[in-house]
Amino acid sequence: MLFLLLDFFKQFSNAEKVTVVDSTANGGSGITISTPSLHDLQIYGVIVTILLCFIVFGGVKIINKVAPAFLMPVLFSILCIYIGVLSAPGLNSPKGITGLSTTTLVDNWSADYQRTNDAGVPDPNGPIYWDFNALLGLFFPAVTGIMAGSNRSASLKDTQSSIPIGTLYATLLTTMMYLLSVFLFGALATRQELLTDRLLTATVAWPAPAVIHIGIILSTLGAALQSLTGAPRLLVAIANDDILPVLNCFKAYEGSEPHVATLFTSFICISCVVIGNLDLITPTITMFFLLCYAGVNLSCFLLDLLDAPSWRPRWKLHHWSLSLIGALLCIVIMFMISWAFTVVSLALASLIYYYVSLKGKAGDWGDGFKSAYFQLALRSLRSLGANQVHPKNWYPIPLIFCRPWGRLPEDVPCHPKLADFANFMKKKGRGMSIFVSIIDGDYHESAEDAKAVCRQLSAYIDDKRCEGVAEIIVAPSMSDGFRSIVQTMGLGNLKPNIVVMRYPEIWRSENLTQIPSTFVGIINDCITANKAVVTVKGLDEWPNEYQRQYGTIDLYWIVRDGGLMLLLSQLLLTKDSFEDCKIQVFCIAEEDTEAEELKADIKKFLYDLRMRAEVIVVTMKSFEAHADGSSRIDDTQEAYTSAQNRIKVYLSEMKETAEREGRPLMEGGKQVVVNEQKVDKFLNTMLKLNATILRHSRMAVVVLVSLPAPPLNQPAYCYMEYMDLLVENVPRMLMVRGYRRDVVTLFT
Repeated sequence: MLFLLLDFFKQFSNAEKVTVVDSTANGGSGITISTPSLHDLQIYGVIVTILLCFIVFGGVKIINKVAPAFLMPVLFSILCIYIGVLSAPGLNSPKGITGLSTTTLVDNWSADYQRTNDAGVPDPNGPIYWDFNALLGLFFPAVTGIMAGSNRSASLKDTQSSIPIGTLYATLLTTMMYLLSVFLFGALATRQELLTDRLLTATVAWPAPAVIHIGIILSTLGAALQSLTGAPRLLVAIANDDILPVLNCFKAYEGSEPHVATLFTSFICISCVVIGNLDLITPTITMFFLLCYAGVNLSCFLLDLLDAPSWRPRWKLHHWSLSLIGALLCIVIMFMISWAFTVVSLALASLIYYYVSLKGKAGDWGDGFKSAYFQLALRSLRSLGANQVHPKNWYPIPLIFCRPWGRLPEDVPCHPKLADFANFMKKKGRGMSIFVSIIDGDYHESAEDAKAVCRQLSAYIDDKRCEGVAEIIVAPSMSDGFRSIVQTMGLGNLKPNIVVMRYPEIWRSENLTQIPSTFVGIINDCITANKAVVTVKGLDEWPNEYQRQYGTIDLYWIVRDGGLMLLLSQLLLTKDSFEDCKIQVFCIAEEDTEAEELKADIKKFLYDLRMRAEVIVVTMKSFEAHADGSSRIDDTQEAYTSAQNRIKVYLSEMKETAEREGRPLMEGGKQVVVNEQKVDKFLNTMLKLNATILRHSRMAVVVLVSLPAPPLNQPAYCYMEYMDLLVENVPRMLMVRGYRRDVVTLFT
């Protein structure tokens, strides 16, 4: 269009630049082609663009009114071209126009790509070489106008009906016209004429070239107005949907004109005009269009393939394979045009998608990839089955008990160190954790409170950068809530396999008499449900990821736990906080003669497991020698005596109450049996074990010890006294109880 304007306003333009094209290689003579000055193109282009922007600021209604004034002359120009082609050659036609001829079509059928100068004029010595891929990028923007209706969907009365019908009609009509033009002009003029006559359509048009000149000008102006109208509205739609927060400045109220977006679009258009070379701009535009079309096709492919219930297209003649082929074609064409720019474009699109997933708000349309993730998760879950997981494929899925006891502010949904500890249980932080909190009360009355707590807990998990989900249970009591959780939480093999909770150190100081029965009930429920248990003592002092620890991680391997304690100690070593620590494994032998044999067996076992640890065997004789009368027991002897006295007082009160009410001994609604000899034996065992831990592991970073099962039918109060004696004076301890499965294997 600018060439025509500059030709019309010759007196206002600078001297024309003349380019000589040597065609002697093809048997012809030299041909002189004149081209306008680049500066003239830039100046007039900027002026025309600014004028068009002022028109667009008038609103879409004005554009719709003037659209027929642009459309009718364009249609008439196309008709004149076809009439001229059929009637060619005319009296004043150049020699290169042969009229429709099969001979000319055959001569032009083969490829003969040319070099051009920066202005696009054929030049054998030109710096730009055009091949099929480059021409494909140059031509592609000519077919993007078929999406103009979709870009202005907000202005359509019935988008669901207008967009598919209008787009399909535009595609078919455009395809037919382009194919027909290729064959007609290929049979109309020689190759030399096609290369040198830049307005061949005007040359052959009926009745005069001026008709085509006017049609080109109006067609270009109409297309420019459509782009300047559609692009800002598309930008505003993206901004209003909060897809990209950086575009919030382009938001506009519904029904208002997008002035800010129009200014931004105008700035981009003027920048492209200043470049002054359409042949360089169009391949870049082609990349963005192809990327957009590939995204649309990919979305349709995913939604149709995954059978999303919300996918109900009105156009019934659709199959997912068509969308897949369309997406692949777009990517292939991008690589054909420029593989380097394609890689950059795909990387940029990936970064934008990642940015949207982090910062963008979820819109009403959903995410096609989320549907794919959902189907993939379902298939993966089905492939896991319900069979026992092999130890090689075993992953810890901790169930974090957030607020079972302890004093936390109401606005703190979970102990700050529990998420840190959950991450320590997973290699490189990978794996799922389930954070559970139980609200006492009636579900109908507390449902809204539960939702608010769930949102708060989810925010806490995200803030801690822990891979996990939040679940809130409303139950009449904590015991009932946990029993529901341990039975129903999870799907198939994707169920929590370890219950993690804080040790209730405050139960006696706060006089929380309900804690013993709740704590024992939770452990018994885990044993019944075959869940492992990890109880953390000293959670307040547990290090975060930035606090490095130096020392040993001591394991007191007393009962078979499937290797869970060993695995947890190895997982601790994978963290920056504990990577400088060493593992010590303590085992107990009956006789001194068995110590060396047991030590050798344990070392061989650890070597086969590819675990590095120092093995220390404690014999029963040394165990008892240091436990009876040793000065090292002084630290816990007072605690032992106090525990004995408290248990005696508690049992005597139970007996008095039972005799007074004429019923057997009851605790928490359950009958209990009191055997004072067993109680003393259990207390004495905890005393000896605690003394051994203090003797060997007083300076350990963390101590792992087997969690004993609650004695059958004994009062829960007694069990809490046992546990208090076990953890006495040990600052940081993990009490671990495995389950009836191995979690480590000798096989790689």
